Amino acid sequence: MTSLNYQSEFAGKTVLITGGTQGTGLATANRFAEGGARVLVCARNDSSEPSYELIPGDLSNFSGCEEVARDVLKKSSSLDIIVHSVGGSSAHGGGFASASDEIWAQELNINLLAAVRLDRMLAPVMIQRKSGVIVHVSSIQRKLPLYESTLAYAAAKAALTTYSKGLSNELAPKGVRVNSVSPGGIETEAAKRMIRRISEDHTITIEEARTQLLQMLGGVTIGRFSTPEEVAELIVFLCSSRASSITGADYVIDGGTVPVI
Repeated sequence: MTSLNYQSEFAGKTVLITGGTQGTGLATANRFAEGGARVLVCARNDSSEPSYELIPGDLSNFSGCEEVARDVLKKSSSLDIIVHSVGGSSAHGGGFASASDEIWAQELNINLLAAVRLDRMLAPVMIQRKSGVIVHVSSIQRKLPLYESTLAYAAAKAALTTYSKGLSNELAPKGVRVNSVSPGGIETEAAKRMIRRISEDHTITIEEARTQLLQMLGGVTIGRFSTPEEVAELIVFLCSSRASSITGADYVIDGGTVPVI
């Protein structure tokens, strides 16, 4: 059996990662770069990482997605992999009644429609070549929503997972694999901001807010959140030739948070 050289696993491949300048997106960009890929990253802000080429853009609206897709195709006509890592929630606590139409629109645009729009604009390139991989980064909140603070986010991620499954059924016969990854808590700056918001909204300490977040999730069996690098490793595996028969699947990486199969 031949051993795999991970430093050249993605040599000759072009990868687009949305939201790739921080957290899981950045860890994924770095991991693909280590594997020899050409990495294009779409984000609003640049963190000046040398491992990727930045495509600045705002994916929270149609025109921003259109501009990003146009720039991607200018840079590369042979897109091999898309990882939709962009997402998150800016909603404050307070339950369902505190989430305005504006908040719902924001959450749906960035957590669902950004992927839908970019897939519609970029997947035809993969279909034409009869080769490609798309990964949607969803969340365990698709089935375990944090109702008090991020209900709109959870609903958007549930829709993203359903969309991903439907897209996989359509594209698999055309040579394009589509999967989703559903992380639980990840130790990112966004998670730390959420903990601070809970702390402020409930007038409790940061540690009490962290405990409350773990309790809202139902507890984490391994006793900690995942690291961005751990999630990135799963994403990269699904994009590799090692996963060439995996499509239409949703992989949970949550430290045992979701208590059911």
